[in-house]
Amino acid sequence: MTSFLRLFSVAVSVPTLCLAVNAAVPLLSHAQTPIQTTFRDVPPNYWAQPFIQRLAQKNIVAGYPDGTFRPEQAVQRDELAAIIRQAFNQPPVRQIESGSVFKDVSEQSWAENPIESAYQQGFMSAYPNGNFRPNQPVTKVEAITALNRGLDLTSDTPVAVSPTTQPTTQQRARRKPVFVPIAITSLMQPLIIPRAEAVPPGITTPQETTQPERSASAIVNDYYTDADSIPQNAIPDVAAATKQNIVVNYPNARELNPNQPASRAEIAALIYQTLVSQGRIEPLPEDSPANQYIVRTSGNNQNTQ
Repeated sequence: MTSFLRLFSVAVSVPTLCLAVNAAVPLLSHAQTPIQTTFRDVPPNYWAQPFIQRLAQKNIVAGYPDGTFRPEQAVQRDELAAIIRQAFNQPPVRQIESGSVFKDVSEQSWAENPIESAYQQGFMSAYPNGNFRPNQPVTKVEAITALNRGLDLTSDTPVAVSPTTQPTTQQRARRKPVFVPIAITSLMQPLIIPRAEAVPPGITTPQETTQPERSASAIVNDYYTDADSIPQNAIPDVAAATKQNIVVNYPNARELNPNQPASRAEIAALIYQTLVSQGRIEPLPEDSPANQYIVRTSGNNQNTQ
């Protein structure tokens, strides 16, 4: 009788635990569920709705089991690693020999593989003490810096690249299958997309085309009223992202708010515009209200190859 009660208790506790976990994280990306592209907390008039909806259609982001997206929720470092790992299939630039390279990320963690991949591809790094801090919120400037370091956005700009952004090796690393509790499974196939005929409303500085050798500091000072809040070592990263029309600022396009935790909506907008800059997804329609929040430079040539 005692054994029966013990087995009954286990049988009840397991599904209860699963429900608790599913309530706290987005849907599993590999689950056999219909793709959800609309969310009850992301109405059509929400500023980031077109970014979120289009990424959801591509299985790059997803919502929670309760039908929400939680766009204002801060993104943690492990979540950013998972999104980056699925959105950008970059070749590895450094190798992890075995296990987790970070002291605070166990090999049993759901995020171990995405974090390992984001590290090997050069997007993210460890802290000086060897920790990754997976549950630490990501600031907006940290997200921009991660994209620059993994995709080398500065390669098409005159700004200097910090030595820490350069890979130390060119070894090909092993890739493990990823099972993550974040929105994201399908890698998008590159698309050949024509450049938009007109620049939607946003920020445009005409002298940008006539002064291609301007410094990174001059670029950020031109475009952001809070440029003095950008950490010095991140100025080249922000300048590079700005020149490629990747930065999206709400509610004021001229306020970067670099050191505030980035929300799920803000990360979706950054990822979307980065894919646009790579020619991998269509730009927003010209009449989309969200265009007013994209920081745009004149004379920018999007990569459509």
